[in-house]
Amino acid sequence: MDTLAGSARSAAAGPGRRTPVGFWFDPSCPWAWITSRWVLEVAEVRDIDPEFHVMSLSVLNQGRELSPAYQERMARAWGPVRVMTAARLAHGQDVVLPLYTALGNRIHRDKQEAGPAVFAAALAEVRLPGSLADAAESTEYDAALVDSHHRGMAPVGQDVGTPVIHVPGPDGGVVAFFGPVVTPTPRGEAAGRLWDGVLLVTGTTGFYELKRTRDTTPDVS
Repeated sequence: MDTLAGSARSAAAGPGRRTPVGFWFDPSCPWAWITSRWVLEVAEVRDIDPEFHVMSLSVLNQGRELSPAYQERMARAWGPVRVMTAARLAHGQDVVLPLYTALGNRIHRDKQEAGPAVFAAALAEVRLPGSLADAAESTEYDAALVDSHHRGMAPVGQDVGTPVIHVPGPDGGVVAFFGPVVTPTPRGEAAGRLWDGVLLVTGTTGFYELKRTRDTTPDVS
């Protein structure tokens, strides 16, 4: 079969076997946040096992010509990814999704500015030490952050943003793609149907892009 959909279903066949899915995100991006909630919906209706990892728009845009406003945005975006990285290194992979959820609810749903108070509240919600918030202003974890970023971006290229998703390829390798960019979050079987379609097109040899102009802002409800 020349599509990933068939391969992924085969890989997930059998009792207790679910298809591993890697999801790379920058917690400051509202579009990645919506897609992350979609992936969690998909996990309820399809046999996938998503694992969440940090990439960084700040790392991605280093050395590029940016408008002053976007430069300022990228400067602020270091904080959340550094806190996420410090938490993972200190407490393991299992804290990534709950901390992302706690941060994302505040930053995207509640429209709170990402900063010390938000970091501290999110860490407290998932019972992690508040001292991890100090990582936002430190370069101590940047090497690990960059490593995670490059592991996410290497299979998909540098001319995309966040999120990036990795799924098993039909040849035992990885199929990686940017997006999907969607709003609002598809729920239930609608989420599953979108997943099936995404696998179909991204698993087709030679497929690269399908896009239209956005005419709405992200709906994070």
